[in-house]
Amino acid sequence: MKNIRSNDPRERLIFALDVGEGLPEALSWVRRLRDHVGIFKVGKEAFTHLGPGLLEAIHQEDGRVFLDLKFHDIPNTVARAAEAAVRLGVSMFNVHALGGSRMMAETATAVRNMAARLGVPAPAILAVTVLTSLDDRDLSDLGFRMSTEALVVHLAMQARTAGLDGVVASARDVPAIRAACGEAFLIVTPGIRRDAIDAGDDQKRILSPEGAVAAGADYLVVGRPIRMAADPVEEADNIVRAITVGLAARTGAPPRV
Repeated sequence: MKNIRSNDPRERLIFALDVGEGLPEALSWVRRLRDHVGIFKVGKEAFTHLGPGLLEAIHQEDGRVFLDLKFHDIPNTVARAAEAAVRLGVSMFNVHALGGSRMMAETATAVRNMAARLGVPAPAILAVTVLTSLDDRDLSDLGFRMSTEALVVHLAMQARTAGLDGVVASARDVPAIRAACGEAFLIVTPGIRRDAIDAGDDQKRILSPEGAVAAGADYLVVGRPIRMAADPVEEADNIVRAITVGLAARTGAPPRV
């Protein structure tokens, strides 16, 4: 499994680029933040509105892309979509772990083969375990008889066995995933909040950036706290400093902030 972790704390911050009424506004965020974050996450909202052209434009600005479309379908369909993601030059993309082991395994094979055929690095493939907007009560309503943490760990282990590089999971689930899947497994964590949650925020299982990284998260996905800040660049830099503190807590070294 490839190791795409960076020693630069800035590279570990992913900005959720689900903003804007058009390409110029989206790119204004890329230009504003490209020296302050490591990756731009393009999700369903931005991709549906602006299409693959947004990814090309981000790459032209020397930005990296996490394509957050959460593929979930029959194995062949997801494998073909994954091949398209490789052609688009993304650094990361994700699938839903609930699509099953065969879907994940066929996707991993398709990505490796397509990357080799094109002579490009293979993107990291991440499995979405349980959305951070869901808690134990929500899972019970959906018919699951496992706790959130137990289901997350179960799905993470299936993803690792299928050959995926890591998972997207709540920071509160990171220690259990680390224990089950080892240090080489990537963990990308949304639901990051430095301060109190704003009214209307639908994230339930959240943690601070330094707490998430200290617990073992490799990458943090942050959207609204940066977008809604009075100074988005300053907020991004504050989060990077918090990541530095979290990394130091993991190693026991003094933080360089």
